[in-house]
Parts: sequence; C-alpha cells; structure tokens
Amino acid sequence: MSGDRRGGGESRGGTRMLHTRVKTARGRKSSSTRWLQRQLNDPYVVAARREGYRSRAAFKLVELNERFDILKPGQRVVDLGCAPGGWTQVAVAVVKPESSGGQVVGLDILDMDQVPGATTFVCDFTEDDAPDRLKALLGGPVDVVLSDMAANTTGHPQTDHLRIIALLELAYAFAREVLTEGGCFVAKVFQGGAESEFLAGMKRDFVSVRHAKPPASRKDSAEMYVVATGFRKAADL
Repeated sequence: MSGDRRGGGESRGGTRMLHTRVKTARGRKSSSTRWLQRQLNDPYVVAARREGYRSRAAFKLVELNERFDILKPGQRVVDLGCAPGGWTQVAVAVVKPESSGGQVVGLDILDMDQVPGATTFVCDFTEDDAPDRLKALLGGPVDVVLSDMAANTTGHPQTDHLRIIALLELAYAFAREVLTEGGCFVAKVFQGGAESEFLAGMKRDFVSVRHAKPPASRKDSAEMYVVATGFRKAADL
C-alpha cells in the first residue's frame, strides 16, 4: 500500500498521531479507499490495537461504564451480539470472573475466538430456543444484559427501523426474564432512540432510563444506546 503521512489528529488520551492518506489502488472502489483511510486514521482503532481489544467498539462500553457505572466485580453479565468480542473483553476485565465468582456469557450469530474468562457460543438470538440455551448456561438471574446487536440494513429506512426495534424488543424481553432486582440493561438503538411506547414500558420497569452516545461512536453514525438501571422485578416474572 502506498501513501504519505502528514501531521494532524489526536488519539484517545491526547497523544498526537500521524494522518495517513490512502491512494486509490487499481481495482479498489473509492468507497473502500475512504473506509480504509478512516480506519487507519481512527484514534480508537489505534488505541484498540495498542490495548489489545478486538475492536474499537470496546471503547463504547468502556465510556458507557465510566458514565453510568454499569459493571462491577462479581456480577453475572450477558453480552448479546458479542462478536468479535470487544464488549466481552471489557466485561471480563471489570467483572473478573476467575477471581470474583462472577460470570460473563456471550452469544453471536458469527463465530469468534473464545475470550479468556468468558463463555461464548454461536447462535442466532432470533431463534426460538436461543433464550433457553442462554438461561441453561447461566443457571440463575443476572445483573447486566448488554446488547450491541444490529440488524442487517436494507437501505429502506422504514424496514431497517422495524428490524432494529424487533431486535431491541427481543433483547428487552429476555432481560426482563433474567435480570435480578436492581439489574441493568444496555442496548443499541438508533437516532431518535427507542420508540415512545417501548420507552414508556422501560420506564415502568427501571428506576432510570437514559439515552447516550459515547464518544467512541462515530459522529456520522446514527447509533445511540439506551441505558436502563435499577430493574424493578415484577412478581409475575
């Protein structure tokens, strides 16, 4: 790959980084070149490599946790949509399952290398038996349900929105079944947040429900996260 390096840009933590300009190679689409250039010059990508995270997305959970104090040692945590494992790595680092007695379990439709300290498996969460398979692994209630799941986009806004909401509702229904009193639910949503009726239900079930866009989320991305804390476990669940 050819390219030149010019000054400019700040990495996470304030360290200056060089800017890499990628020339369009023969056979490479201009959109691919733009993506590659953005990756090479993304301070979170650089920081993820330096700190051993599998993806820049790990910093989204790091930042959400710094703001909302979601994760703690000894907790039992479920990570839905865990591949390639960045969020699972962060959860393991905080929960410390091997020394605290906590547990981190992750699921994704894509295969991935195991994360030391966690249990992960391949499964489509939309399959009917997925929740029961997770519950069997957990063997009891959990403190935190994380969901970074995102549906494949079609380019049709209304269809994509319905798919996103459908995944969110599945994750939330599972969370309501497994969360312990005072538990936390964190899930990806998109611009505009969760729909009002859905959000009203969450506000009945949790002490606090807030939307947040962590700094690690790209500015041009419509993604946000809903962070619900203080689960009120109903008697009939």
